[in-house]
Amino acid sequence: MSLLITPSILSADLTHLQEEVDFVRSADWLQVDVMDGHFVKNISFGAPVLKNLRTSLPLDIHLMVSNPADRIDEFLKLGAKNITFHAEAVTDTAARQNLMERIRAGGANVGIALNPGTSPIAIDDIVEEVDLVLIMSVEPGFGGQSFLPSVLKKVTALRKKFPELMIQMDGGIDDVTAQECVKAGADNLVSGSYIFQSANRAAAIKNLRAAGQ
Repeated sequence: MSLLITPSILSADLTHLQEEVDFVRSADWLQVDVMDGHFVKNISFGAPVLKNLRTSLPLDIHLMVSNPADRIDEFLKLGAKNITFHAEAVTDTAARQNLMERIRAGGANVGIALNPGTSPIAIDDIVEEVDLVLIMSVEPGFGGQSFLPSVLKKVTALRKKFPELMIQMDGGIDDVTAQECVKAGADNLVSGSYIFQSANRAAAIKNLRAAGQ
């Protein structure tokens, strides 16, 4: 199982975003947390912030929004690698499938996210059709929170049932919790504060990657 490291620019210095992104070029993906002030209390990036960003890292768009259907196209135009929407925001199976079709038609992969308190049962209808399941290990909406180990059992259960599924984890990921995540079965780790608050971003990424070795 190859471990992917995905820095979240939510924790980057947005006044020097291009420089921050350059510092994490040794990562695998780059996550963009999109918040609308409704699904979560905070508001963050839209596509205009990314329009002039230069990076060779695949863009992983995490839509923490109530209306993902209205936000997909702006990120598809940027050539997003993956777009993840929340199971709690879209609960109807037909609506989920419609979103998936639109995302794939635009050339991106599809992810679905689960908040810490949401059971994997909530995605039984489409889990076999998505490319990625994101298990939130903190409550969505704020960076710098502490890792919730109670979510690891969800990762273990999903990995046992779906050996080939990409399982991403986001929230409180550092060099210690990364090992717990990988042991449970995660193969894509999102880290914001740990990476961007490190004096040496490349070393922080290397430390996370060691969890998969």
